[in-house]
Amino acid sequence: MEQTPTLIEGRLHDLGDGFTVRRLLPVLLARHVGPFVFFDLMGPVDFAPGRGMDVRPHPHIGLATVTWLFDGAIRHRDTVGSEADIRPGEVNWMTAGRGIAHSERTPPDERRDGQRMHGVQVWVALPQKDEEVDPEFHHHAADTLPRIRRPGAELVLIAGTGYGERSPVKVFASMFFVEATLDTGAELAWPEKHIERGLCVIEGEVSWDGLTVPAAQAAAQTGATAAPIKATKASRVMLFGGAPLDGERHLWWNFVSSRKERIEQAKLEWQEQRYGKVAGDEVEFIPLPTR
Repeated sequence: MEQTPTLIEGRLHDLGDGFTVRRLLPVLLARHVGPFVFFDLMGPVDFAPGRGMDVRPHPHIGLATVTWLFDGAIRHRDTVGSEADIRPGEVNWMTAGRGIAHSERTPPDERRDGQRMHGVQVWVALPQKDEEVDPEFHHHAADTLPRIRRPGAELVLIAGTGYGERSPVKVFASMFFVEATLDTGAELAWPEKHIERGLCVIEGEVSWDGLTVPAAQAAAQTGATAAPIKATKASRVMLFGGAPLDGERHLWWNFVSSRKERIEQAKLEWQEQRYGKVAGDEVEFIPLPTR
């Protein structure tokens, strides 16, 4: 039976310098939506000259991380030797698999001049058969992503399939991840063939099956069909979802796995620094949490 959408307000975390992150997944109302097990809305924040984002090297297993920016730039480095600056409209997709460490920092020019930072970061759980694949990193330029027009709407298909298109981003399960820019009053149907779906309103406000979703909040729904969304204001919205996960996932710190014992193994690996060094960012790292 089709369910009605559930509003997700998330939890706001203050990281200092006016930089806030709203965690929309996981929450009690929605531990995951399709393969999406983590969804952070970053900013917006205006970094003064000389300030910036500094996420020291840290590990992941069992997932893929995706960064999508509306403003600003982030420099990614990892233990497979990748280095790439991501800017609005581009995709950084990192498959952690059996284990990878990476850092995320403001590039030197943007740090010198100051910048506005605004974007989303998500984790996509890998299918159980792919949880231990070799780690990979892929950067995709903006002009490689499908752009789709609907009445009153412009869409970018970031990853997966939807609206008759397929993104070039390598994914491991049936999913969709879309940025939608909607005119006031525009209605947009959901991608077909995906039975778990969610949205996050970046700017504006939308109505979904009678539920009002304001900016910086999300909603999720499961069912064979779904009512379209309607923009009650000019809006920018992230749409995401896919097929249900092939079993529950355990999340601890930056680790995701279908097996609790695998997470315990990952803790030991990080304590013993078995992930290798992040080239160009070898000195600092985030220690394993004590709780």
